Amino acid sequence: MSFSERYGYKPVREIIQIESMDDPLRSGLWSLLKLYCWDDASNSSAMHGGYYISESSNKELYYLSTKLWFNYFKKPLDNLDNDWSKVLSQLRHHFFESEWYEAYDFIEFIANNYNRYQFKDAFYKACNDLFEKEMSAYRFVDGVITRITEQQEIQEIEDALESKFGPVTTHIRRSLELLSDRNQPDYRNSIKESVSAVESLVAQILGVETGTLGQLIKKLESEIELHPALKTAFSSLYGFSSDEGGIRHALMEKDNNDYHDAKFMLVVCSAFINYVEGKSENKK
Repeated sequence: MSFSERYGYKPVREIIQIESMDDPLRSGLWSLLKLYCWDDASNSSAMHGGYYISESSNKELYYLSTKLWFNYFKKPLDNLDNDWSKVLSQLRHHFFESEWYEAYDFIEFIANNYNRYQFKDAFYKACNDLFEKEMSAYRFVDGVITRITEQQEIQEIEDALESKFGPVTTHIRRSLELLSDRNQPDYRNSIKESVSAVESLVAQILGVETGTLGQLIKKLESEIELHPALKTAFSSLYGFSSDEGGIRHALMEKDNNDYHDAKFMLVVCSAFINYVEGKSENKK
């Protein structure tokens, strides 16, 4: 995570790329296109001195190119060059100059219109792995690029980062940092930091120095008139992450925690922080 991300100078919605596509993500997607599509171009005749999409060995690329020109770009087919290097240059220019949402359109179109044997499943998986690594808010689901992170979730995290309680902000930012580390994400400790943020908040509101969330949540019920159903729900969720049987004990193995676990806990804990702070303000 960069300096600007660690210290809050870069918005969460840019760290989790919900309406943007940074250079590493865009370049990574182009590299996947190269590995899974473009490198399939074949020069079947050494005399040609080049790669031509009209050659029988390039029929999948030819069909893809015609679909792109006719259905995607809406261009006349007689403008489609037979020289693959020229076609590829045009595709590259479009991809790197397009808006973030147009780049996703392009990737989705290629994924669903390139008919090479065993291409789709491998390409979907490679893209989803990259989306997760680069903190994209999107995934391929049944052949469609689908948003898995909503604006409301991002807003809850951003609001929690503006908590008036310093330690809460520190824990939430650390949780986000561990979750979004593109080289070595630490999902287990990201979850711990999310829970610690809630523990810190509740302890400060109750005016106590120590105590686990499981103990503090009972006192919080009367302090801010916490609805019993919410108390039960969050106490049950805390059981998932407590020393007695959850993330800090039974799920200590790295492989047992993934991006979805960590993101869920970060969003839920952020939302709970915002709720408790709001209720606490209303009591004054």
